[in-house]
This record gives sequence, C-alpha cells and structure tokens, in this order.
Amino acid sequence: MIQNYELFNPTRLIFGENRIEELSDFLPKNSNILLLYGQGSIKKNGIYDKVTNILKDFKYEEFGGIEPNPTYETLMKAVDLGKKENINFILAVGGGSVIDGAKFVAAAIPFDKGDPWNILKANAEVEISIPIGTILTLPATGSEMNRGAVISKASTKEKLAFLTEKSFPVFSILDISVLNSLPKRQIANGIVDAFIHTTEQYMTYPVNAVLQDRFAESIMKTLIEEGSEFYNNSENLEAGANLMFSATMALNGIISAGVPTDWSIHMIGHELTALYGIDHARTLAVILPALYLEKIDEKIDKLAQYAENVWGITHGSKKEKAINGIEKTEKFFNSLNVPTKLSKYNISLNSTAETIISKFKQRGINAIGENGIVKLEDITDILTTAWV
Repeated sequence: MIQNYELFNPTRLIFGENRIEELSDFLPKNSNILLLYGQGSIKKNGIYDKVTNILKDFKYEEFGGIEPNPTYETLMKAVDLGKKENINFILAVGGGSVIDGAKFVAAAIPFDKGDPWNILKANAEVEISIPIGTILTLPATGSEMNRGAVISKASTKEKLAFLTEKSFPVFSILDISVLNSLPKRQIANGIVDAFIHTTEQYMTYPVNAVLQDRFAESIMKTLIEEGSEFYNNSENLEAGANLMFSATMALNGIISAGVPTDWSIHMIGHELTALYGIDHARTLAVILPALYLEKIDEKIDKLAQYAENVWGITHGSKKEKAINGIEKTEKFFNSLNVPTKLSKYNISLNSTAETIISKFKQRGINAIGENGIVKLEDITDILTTAWV
C-alpha cells in the first residue's frame, strides 16, 4: 500500500565536539537576539558562559526559567520581552522544553489574531514566525530538527501541540561535549522519549514501506545498545553521540514519511503530565506496554515484526512474539530505572481515567491512534492495565 508523501526539512545540523565555539558563524549579522534557556543548569556546566561570551559581539537580551514542560504563562513573559526589544532572532539553549518554548515565543511575538494560546487551542494559522537557532543540551525530543512544539497551560492543566513549517530551526548545534554533565535521570528520559517517538511512527500496520521500517528499527536498536551504554557510562562520548543523533533522527520527519502513525501514547501521556507533573518520558513508558497489550490484535503484524527485528525473537506465534517483545521493552525501560506501572505514582486510577476522557470529549476527540483504533472507553482499560 503506497502512500503519497512530502518530505521537507530545512534545518542545518552542526554536529560534533566543541561545535558551540562556532556559534557566531551561524547567527545572522546585525540580528537582535533573544537568548532563551531553562532553569539554570547551563550556568553550572559552563555552556552559558561559552554562549554569552560569543553573544557579546551581538545585540541580545536573555530570558531564563523555562520549565520542563514549558508553560504558556512563563513563555508569555518572554513574548512580552521580545516585543518590547524588537527581537528578530531567537537562540534556544537547552533541551526539548526550551526549544519547544522558543518555537512558541517565535510564533507568538508577531501573532496578531488574539490570544496566542489559540495557536494551540484553536489551531490558529502561524503566518509569521521569528527565525530560531538552537544549541541542544539534552538528546530526547528531536525538537531541534522538526516543526512541532508542545506547550502546557498551568491554569487549565492542558498540554497541547502545534505544527508549522515556520517553526523549523534555521540551525541546531549538537555539541557532544555537553553530554557528560547530564544527570542519569535526564539521560534515561531522553532514551525513552526518543524510543517511543520511534514506535509511534512504526507500531501501526504494514504498508510495505521497507526502508522507513528499517530506519525505525535501526534507531530503536541503537537506542537500546548505545543508549544503555551511555546511561551506564556517561564518559563514553561516542555512545552519547550515537544517542544524540538517534534522538534527532527519531522525529525529524524521515521515518514517518509514507507510513501511518499512531501518537495515542503521547496524547494520553500528555494528559498525565498536565494533571500530575509526571516527567513526559515516564508517562510514555507507563502507557506504551498497556496500550500495546490492549490493542495487540490490531497491531499484531508490526508488534511481531518489532519483536523479530529489534529484539531477535524468532520463536512462537505472532501473538507470542508480540507479547515477548512488549515484555522486553518493559525490561529495557526498567533497566534505565524508568517505571512502567502507573501505580508507582501517587494518583487515583478511576478519577484519572474519567478526567482524561472528559478532556478529550471537550476537544471533540472521540478516538485516537491510527484509524481511530483507541476509543475513549478504551482509555480506562489501558490505564487499568498500566496500573498493575
């Protein structure tokens, strides 16, 4: 089943060791830059000093304090600063949260059609977006080379996404020198996040997109092997480099070209993060095994293929292979000290399911996943299976 598709990605990747030092080569001349960063880690690991030393030759303002799961409320303060200072270029230094935040700020500064939250809530068109560049400090989301962003609104406990080609970064610096300062929890989250980005574009049904499948399988195998190695030995920058590039390749459009995609794990996971503040990757690790078990018949062909090609499981029926592959995936996440059971978190199962279903209904969503295979009533079963 051949599917028509378009593939477009204009982001320049600057990859390797000590590449931050080349930042000035990629910044537009005569630009008025807004430097965005998170909650202070770049000031501890020396990245802030490197970047601001280079920016001394440019006109720039800075805004720090962007949270993990960046909030609309915080980002609007950056929008106000950007408007006041007539910013025309944004430099995001951080992980996916900072980069996602930069994409929103870049779109919101010139937005003139009411509340910028409508970019997410009402899919308002982004007609103009200020160009951005990024310096990636945490491999995970792939936001450094894609057109999407996910933003939370603390006041309403919503977590929504927007997509526009105008949000592709102009350039992204992937400097492996920054990796050995990462805490193990962030490394683990990054591995899991990238892994499940890949499964969301792979674990649907076969369409004979052989190269896309093999790309996806190679990303997952690399994350299992090299991600685990880097998690256990963060001094191994070669393993870290392989992890970093895998996370970028997992969500830059290549493996989703010409194939059906899912994203139901993310949609449920986003609600758990919005409601309870659980790390994004950890919500995904909880939902994936349960959702695949609940929808094993619909996904049986790809689950069996995954078991064979990623985990080397060659014995048994398709269903036995599928179950074995799901179990191997859980063990992999657990080896990174990432729980795969919802009961590990201090939440109420029944009220959580009711709230998530209610939020989907409010948005007019009746089903999620490829071909709408996950109905709203399935969410209760998925969360129940995830609990134990």
